[in-house]
Amino acid sequence: MKAAVLAVDGGNSKADVALVGPAGELLAAVRGPTISHQAVGLERGMGRLEELVREAASAAGIDERPYAQIGIYSLAGADYPSDVRLLTRALGDRSLAGRDEVLNDSFGALRAGTDRDWGVVLICGQGVNAAAIAPDGRRAGFPAVGSIAGDWGGATSIGWEGLAAAIRGLDGRGPRTSLERLVPAHFGLARPAAVTRAMYTRRIRERRVAELSPVVFGAAVEGDAVARAIVDRLAAELVAMARALIRRLHLTRLDPDVVLGGGVFRTNDQAFFDAIAAGIAGVAPRARLVRLAAPPVVGAALIGLDRLAGHAVDAPTARSVRAAFASWKPEQAAG
Repeated sequence: MKAAVLAVDGGNSKADVALVGPAGELLAAVRGPTISHQAVGLERGMGRLEELVREAASAAGIDERPYAQIGIYSLAGADYPSDVRLLTRALGDRSLAGRDEVLNDSFGALRAGTDRDWGVVLICGQGVNAAAIAPDGRRAGFPAVGSIAGDWGGATSIGWEGLAAAIRGLDGRGPRTSLERLVPAHFGLARPAAVTRAMYTRRIRERRVAELSPVVFGAAVEGDAVARAIVDRLAAELVAMARALIRRLHLTRLDPDVVLGGGVFRTNDQAFFDAIAAGIAGVAPRARLVRLAAPPVVGAALIGLDRLAGHAVDAPTARSVRAAFASWKPEQAAG
């Protein structure tokens, strides 16, 4: 017997694959390395995906393809229609599910955070992204491919700003800040210039700059004005994205859930969340912020069940899905 839904959340660092039954029961789930075609190439990514799906199917006792009625693939890198077509064609050759639907991973996160099949999502992880769905199904989003698309924000941007502030504060080009001490201390060094030198000589990889995001947030919470200005800039950028989407889809008079997903939102900086809430309330007073608690693969599972039902699944089914994943240990197959 095949599953109802093959749910996939494919991020830039990992992939979660789950098989879900018609009542929302979790038949099996596994976690593996990234399947992103942008990170590892299309063939390698599809090969990894196929291996993970076979592992989940084996755990669920399903031995014939297609393994599920519908496959929902919520994938990082599905940014443009050409990306979606490329990935859909590659999936079609493998017959993992009876029918396939490829979505940007932001839509999976959105559905994971709300019991509705519409709303707004803000993603703030290594970078930023945002998307929205109207009650009538219309969608809006951004390319979210970095600075070439006008993007700023996320852990990487915050890290670079924190490092720059530390260097400039100490050499006189900027205001003094506790980041002068906190930034190098994070890497076991004494001075900001030593961090620059270590990155220049590649003793510290530049990608590690994202590790400084919690350092900047911590300094902001402790009252550092320079760090607070960096955090405020991020809040303003997220508000700008949400407001643009809300206006484009004419949601200003409605009460959309605004789901906050991504590692940066794990901060305990209440002033950051208050700034986002106030900014969004300025255009949509009835909007409600929701911090994403469930893994985004839950959203892919719910979207699949929505598609099979022809509407958003009822509350008991949604609760069943969420409860099943709440007890899932990502390091192991479930079921």
